[in-house]
Amino acid sequence: MDALHAKYPFFEGARDAVAGASASLPELVAADAPAVDRARERVERALLEGTVEPEAGAFGSSATDVDARAELLSYPIARILVSLLDSDPAIEKYAAAEASTALDRLRADLERDDGLRSTPTPTVDLDDALAEFDLSDAVRAEPVRGSRDPSHYRMAVGPYLRLSSPSWGDSWRLVNRALADGAVRITREELLEALGAAIEARVREGLPFELEAGEGIAAELESRVAELKRLLSERTYAGPIDVVAPALFPPCMENLIGKAERGVELSGPESFALMAFLVGIGMSPDEVVAFCVDTSLDAEGIRYQTEYLADDRGTQYPPPTCETLSNYGICHNEDDHMRVAADPLSYYETRVNEADGDEIVDWREEHGRAATADESGDAATGEGEPVEK
Repeated sequence: MDALHAKYPFFEGARDAVAGASASLPELVAADAPAVDRARERVERALLEGTVEPEAGAFGSSATDVDARAELLSYPIARILVSLLDSDPAIEKYAAAEASTALDRLRADLERDDGLRSTPTPTVDLDDALAEFDLSDAVRAEPVRGSRDPSHYRMAVGPYLRLSSPSWGDSWRLVNRALADGAVRITREELLEALGAAIEARVREGLPFELEAGEGIAAELESRVAELKRLLSERTYAGPIDVVAPALFPPCMENLIGKAERGVELSGPESFALMAFLVGIGMSPDEVVAFCVDTSLDAEGIRYQTEYLADDRGTQYPPPTCETLSNYGICHNEDDHMRVAADPLSYYETRVNEADGDEIVDWREEHGRAATADESGDAATGEGEPVEK
């Protein structure tokens, strides 16, 4: 079985490989094959850690002995498991984790110099990835001198609008883009982000499956689903922490706030991470606007992003894990805080729980639980007194 299919199980070729596998999925599940346990791990790590890489190490590296066949077949079984969880947020988190992991693998493929180092698994290039999602005709590279990779590309407006996300920040709005001849100018990294969105959409497509609980493959997976639901009830969809104590914020969020307070414009990933964290601890859009009034963050952009992030459960899109933030240069693991928690919300929750309740100062009690209409208006125009943190 082609290891490339196991690496990118949502590719059309991988689907064909699964369809042509010698064993059917019900038979694999009934036999409790290795792919079943890997599927459970895939879903668990997606929902709790934002990745689907094996616990033993990245697939294809020397650190893991995950079999390519088990890795490939774990993907359709994982889709069945997440469907049986009967939770839209779980499906969204799962699709986002699959896309994030695939994008990490794609970046590694593009950076690897085959002439200098051997590769344990086959790789794809950018043209392969674009062709997979029918984007070959929609994306063209800007000419460059020499053998360097292009730094900028032109993407057709239609695919650009389809694949861009409000979570990526104001810089992605079409009004802020160079547009010519029906194409938008983007960087190489932005093109990869757009590919990540295409991957996430493909993973999300068709979920959840319609499966009758207690029958067939659903019955065989009942214990696995019960285990996942127990883990989720303990860790994933608890309500927001609902206390705003800046003194207890994780270092990465303190750094982002400090950067914005110095007037430095945050990148798309930086802005998304900060907004997702503030929404995740229970802040409303009005409160976030007031909290960030004396920073480089734009009030309109804050509202646009926080209203997109928030829903009835608090935060539908939690901030990335510390590992992901580290890859973006946002998290530097100050004081080895990754040993405390693997993501900013868990770290903050730990610090709040360990703190003396009488000593916790909630920012909202000092400045009003929510921003007033006047505060919101002042923030939007840049007028009014700064809000002390």
